[in-house]
Amino acid sequence: MGILEQEAGNLLRQKGLTLGVVESATGGLISHLITNVPGSSDYYKGSVTAYSNEAKIKIIGVKEDTINKHGAVSHQVAEEMAQGGKKALTVDICLADTGIAGPGGATDEKSVGLFYIGLASPSGTYTQQHIFAGDREQNKRDAAATALRWLKEYLTGLS
Repeated sequence: MGILEQEAGNLLRQKGLTLGVVESATGGLISHLITNVPGSSDYYKGSVTAYSNEAKIKIIGVKEDTINKHGAVSHQVAEEMAQGGKKALTVDICLADTGIAGPGGATDEKSVGLFYIGLASPSGTYTQQHIFAGDREQNKRDAAATALRWLKEYLTGLS
């Protein structure tokens, strides 16, 4: 069990906030890390692994038009995934990710290792873009750790 997920969990518990996750490219890894923490059921409500565009649209409520216009790997989709997950899982905060883990999937505009992470909260929805340089598994691990680090930083900034 890593220290990031423990620290984020402690902050969620202290602040009385609930968490949900919508994952695509990380395939459930963020949720796995969160649930490795004993007592995570105090704040963690669940997740959806919306790997396909169809799942993003039908389960999470990402607009088909958004995917058609910007692609599944975009800050717009990460934002809609986080917002849709916050609503679907009825949580205070929802993390989301979409990316190209590799080795395939790159386009001229989007390289392997490109990830967008979304965070929906009571104060708004935010996204971050990251480019990781590992192999498929390392990119997934890096994206999960980055999402948890951002969650911890966000929670630390709350008064």
